[in-house]
Amino acid sequence: MPKKKRILWLTWKDKKHPQAGGAEIVNEELAKRLVSDGYEVKFIVGGWSGAIQKESIDGYEVIRLGGRWTSYIQAFFYYKKYLQGWADLVIDEINTIPFFAKLYVKERNILFIHQLCRQIWFYQMFFPLNFIGYLIEPLYLRLLSDRQVITISNSTKKDLLKYGFKADNIQIITEGIEIEPVTKLNKIYKYSNPTLLSFGSIRAMKRTKDKLEAYKLAKQFIPNLELIVAGDSNDPYGQKFLRELEKSEYKKDIQYLGKVSIEKKIELMKKSHIILVTSVKEGWGLIVTESNSQGTPAIVYDVDGLRDSVIDNRTGLICNTNTPQTLADNIVDLLMDEKLYAKLRKNSYKLSKSINFNQSYKDFVKVINL
Repeated sequence: MPKKKRILWLTWKDKKHPQAGGAEIVNEELAKRLVSDGYEVKFIVGGWSGAIQKESIDGYEVIRLGGRWTSYIQAFFYYKKYLQGWADLVIDEINTIPFFAKLYVKERNILFIHQLCRQIWFYQMFFPLNFIGYLIEPLYLRLLSDRQVITISNSTKKDLLKYGFKADNIQIITEGIEIEPVTKLNKIYKYSNPTLLSFGSIRAMKRTKDKLEAYKLAKQFIPNLELIVAGDSNDPYGQKFLRELEKSEYKKDIQYLGKVSIEKKIELMKKSHIILVTSVKEGWGLIVTESNSQGTPAIVYDVDGLRDSVIDNRTGLICNTNTPQTLADNIVDLLMDEKLYAKLRKNSYKLSKSINFNQSYKDFVKVINL
């Protein structure tokens, strides 16, 4: 019987992490399928207070070491002590900074990059770490530019080409979503009042305040407009956002739900009329595709990742300037134009059905070639 192929995956979060997002869903959906196909998969990730250090999930193993910044050095020592020579392939996932597997792993190693983070440093980190991070990203990318790379969007590929990566070494895999598309659009019932949805953690790089400001501006033209905000708000930006929301003259028409279950997420995406996404940068923008799959189009800022997941004026609207005023103008235009709204719903739903993890996995396996 042939030996199982083994994959060691280095990344700083797993899907149980309090700050987990779309990238972690993609990783572990792929891992689950790898295990079903006869591969052996281990993740080394960062831990958090109260985290279980070792856990088996859907057949793959998650090893949690250290915290946000110490996991990188702990991964090195753990690999040297327990896993050197174990894997047929090591995946070094860059989520802000790499594990630099190239420097100490003798096995074949590749990079997995959902998005580059240069601009994000100034939204998510304090001085001087934000400035240092901004400066060092081009340096470590140059160092790693001889590696094979898996990524998820053409925007990230274009970024990588700027730093010396060869086009032939960059493979794009399709994305997938964790929720099933609805069977028919005409079976969806929206909220009685036009409703905007903000979904995801409330952080500076998500620019959630822009959505609140756009809502206030749009409500002047659509008096019964409502806003639902769902997502974790634990960091200082999130707390400040909640204080602003509480002071808003429109707070009776705004719901803040905190972090919600997958069932509630699906309900919100079905019943809302538009999802707003205003991130500084995304790898793809999974919540766009997920909402599309539930019959809800998106209005997004014109940034990497979101311009990949939205086709302007066909599956959604992309703001021509990334400001609350432009976002508000697009909200009003879309909600006032029934024909345009119907077109975007239909086209975005159709596109979402072609984006699934089975295809993503086929692309992934072809690239790793084990």
